Amino acid sequence: MVRVTDKYEWLEDVTGDAALEWVRARNERTVDEFTANDEFRTLETDIRSILDTDARIPYARKRGDHLYNFWKDASHPRGLWRRTTMEEYRKDSPAWDVIIDLDALAEAEGENWVWKSAQVLRPSFDRALISLSRGGADASVIREYSLTSRSFVAPDEGGFVVPEAKTDIDWIDADTVFVGTDLGPGSLTDSGYPRRAHRWLRGTPLAEAPVVYEGEQTDVAVSASHDATPGFERSLVQRATDFFNAVTSILHDDGSTTVLDVPTDASVSLHENWLTVRLTTAWTVDGTEYAAGSLVAAKIDEFLSGARDLVVVFAPDARTSLHQYAWTENHLLMVLLEDVRSSVHVVTLGDTVTSERLQGLPDAVDVTVIGTDPEFGGDEYFLDASGHLTPSTLLVGTVGTEPEVLKSAPAFFDTTGLAVEQYFATSLDGTRVPYFVVRNPGTQDRPTAAGPTLLYGYGGFEVSLTPSYSGVVGAAWLARGGTYVVANIRGGGEYGPSWHTEVLKSGRHKVHEDFAAVASDLVERGITTPDQLGAQGGSNGGLLMGIMLTKYPESFGAIVCQVPLLDMKRYHRLLAGASWMAEYGDPDDPDEWAFISEYSPYQNVSPPGNSIGVYPPILITTSTRDDRVHPGHARKMDALLEEYGYDVSYYENIEGGHGGAADNAQAAFTSALAYTFLWRTLGGGTR
Repeated sequence: MVRVTDKYEWLEDVTGDAALEWVRARNERTVDEFTANDEFRTLETDIRSILDTDARIPYARKRGDHLYNFWKDASHPRGLWRRTTMEEYRKDSPAWDVIIDLDALAEAEGENWVWKSAQVLRPSFDRALISLSRGGADASVIREYSLTSRSFVAPDEGGFVVPEAKTDIDWIDADTVFVGTDLGPGSLTDSGYPRRAHRWLRGTPLAEAPVVYEGEQTDVAVSASHDATPGFERSLVQRATDFFNAVTSILHDDGSTTVLDVPTDASVSLHENWLTVRLTTAWTVDGTEYAAGSLVAAKIDEFLSGARDLVVVFAPDARTSLHQYAWTENHLLMVLLEDVRSSVHVVTLGDTVTSERLQGLPDAVDVTVIGTDPEFGGDEYFLDASGHLTPSTLLVGTVGTEPEVLKSAPAFFDTTGLAVEQYFATSLDGTRVPYFVVRNPGTQDRPTAAGPTLLYGYGGFEVSLTPSYSGVVGAAWLARGGTYVVANIRGGGEYGPSWHTEVLKSGRHKVHEDFAAVASDLVERGITTPDQLGAQGGSNGGLLMGIMLTKYPESFGAIVCQVPLLDMKRYHRLLAGASWMAEYGDPDDPDEWAFISEYSPYQNVSPPGNSIGVYPPILITTSTRDDRVHPGHARKMDALLEEYGYDVSYYENIEGGHGGAADNAQAAFTSALAYTFLWRTLGGGTR
């Protein structure tokens, strides 16, 4: 029976004295129980050393003649924004030019700054818009920085400075930006994002910047951007009507707009004279149907004139999907997934479309394009290749030649005897659901001796969980004898957009059924037992964990639920929750609440003795500074579970944002806490 009353709503007062007193008391209990021992301290130290090591690859983005990198280590926990040249970057130990020392800046200004981003002005590359967050929140302060004088440009000097808000900003030229931010009543959507885009001229008050585009209060957000490609300069505005639908228009110099006549749920990009459209649902044009998941292209001038001569760049099949695409100056790089294993293809668009598979890549199961600069970088690209047991390799190449290895990450754990296996579970509706198992396969016939098994999942927003190397998972779990499993359940994008769209709103139950099917398949194959099987997920994955607790408690021996959504009756009224109604539905609509109420964890907590069974031990973690998913979800769930006498542990980082941690020390602590809880609860014993 679904509860409708909420006596713990007072815990939604994020910084209220009573709520924070409750948080500190719960934190103290959890810290005392799990961290006051040598086992935890050793694990925390090991994880911190992985996060801080100088041996990591310093991933960088090329902007003009420099490669820019943001770097954290033990000496710089808040981080350094720095740059170097390509010649230096090729060396094992490049000479870095430090531009901003965030630790020094935070100390000098008495602020708890957390780095968010930097936008460098093109083509001069002499200015940047720096985004800094207090404590890791999504809301940030925007400050202009001069790369010539190595100083922030103050407002009284004409600098672009925007107070703390969930701001959208982009350079137009050296003296003008597009900006959307909190300018008082009517300036934000119900989701808390900008509703208007302004053109802001240097030296004029932000409050007087003219509006160039405006959306509705019920929209998710409005944004404006500028393409500085020489010879193809143009501005775009976009109105996101919900999380997955947006109207994109070209903004002309006279203030008028031309809507791009493409499906609103498609992903749209423009490069020079090409318009590319990645389809989420099928699109019929002049009698021709283009399948969901396809990438089609057209000459932009011809398209705007009414022609619909579309060329198919990629068409999916039952096993293969388009995972990523990125332009170089003259080509398009596509990353395809075939049963969640990737390959890279180089596409050339012209009167005909040619596609060639990129050769010379390492033997890894996941490859990602991490950098191109189609405006000023020619056909150069950067790739990252890795696997569950294969540390990352950074490659650089130019279209027409094989890529070369630029840097390689070290191994952080011993992989001797470990192997990666892929299996397929059958969900309740017959769908084939892939998952990866990382373990010592020699233990497959001895499940009780295999050690604890951890099953990770997300299942939402078309986020694909591709194989990747994690030194933390390896050192904290695999190296200790644990088995690690990643479930590629629906809700993600592993098999294209339909893998996600079929589970929206009323289809949400399929996500939960997929994850439960993987859990059952692990047991049926003898890989683990329910008592030794733990589950972990965060954010939308935290919602999944809450559902596993309340709907499938018999399948798990322990659960870690991180920065979660749990109260689906009120999620749309808390922080950014309204922006996710296209994913979950509207709880205020009786028809939609009917299916949401079936799984909403907070409303479905039952007292002991219920027909579902005893809940396994659960650790719930969140962050006070998370201004995306409200910490009230985690707080209220913990309070209710504790009221009913369940085995529940709770930890709330007082800062850290939606990522749960503001620096490596906090990340190491929360990771060590989760793995210590799981290892102890699942019978792993001492380290």
